[in-house]
Amino acid sequence: MKVEHIIFDLDNTLYSSTSAMDAGITRRMMEAVADFFGVDVETAAKMRRENLPKFSTTLEWLRSEGLSDTEKYFAKVHPENEADELSPDENLRGLISSISQSRVILTNSPREHAERVLKKLNVADLFSDIVDIRACGLQGKPYEGAYRAALEKCGGDVSNTIFVDDLLKYTDGFLALGGTAVLIGNQNGRPLNRENPIFANVPHEKNGKLFKINSIYFLPDLLNKF
Repeated sequence: MKVEHIIFDLDNTLYSSTSAMDAGITRRMMEAVADFFGVDVETAAKMRRENLPKFSTTLEWLRSEGLSDTEKYFAKVHPENEADELSPDENLRGLISSISQSRVILTNSPREHAERVLKKLNVADLFSDIVDIRACGLQGKPYEGAYRAALEKCGGDVSNTIFVDDLLKYTDGFLALGGTAVLIGNQNGRPLNRENPIFANVPHEKNGKLFKINSIYFLPDLLNKF
């Protein structure tokens, strides 16, 4: 396989899952769930754990329950000052710059969040585009359309593009298209059941290849092996 393009996830992939931003997003998300259902945060967290495996995102789950104001939800979970929770990484720019393949971001968050994160990490200019949840019609990873949108942006296909993410159910979605994916870190979540409606229109008999690395900093060594 000749790797010409790379599709990168954003959160917990370009920065560590132990960052304060991950905790902040999760806290605000639980508060949004609690507000929507009129329950306490602990109950909201339990409800989310039980329901999220059936959906691509918390947003999709809430929309199935009647949430209509998605912009209010985005503003709650991703406030303008959220980047204050993220520590700069002085080594990341050099790492991304060393990767010769074309690069796009595919995120299940809104574009403004991605722009804040990339700016804080000083790598915004190193990615040609951002495919956010709105660009996917609010159906993000692991829906086929999300990956297809990112492939179109980078000009690649599953034969020459790899996808990098920190969640198994999202790398699973790319594998279902016959693609090659890289799983980052150890907090990888649960695989996505292939009977899930998310896979309804995906030719998931075509299984791609999955690689696992501990952090984004191991990616250049992996790329050298292709």
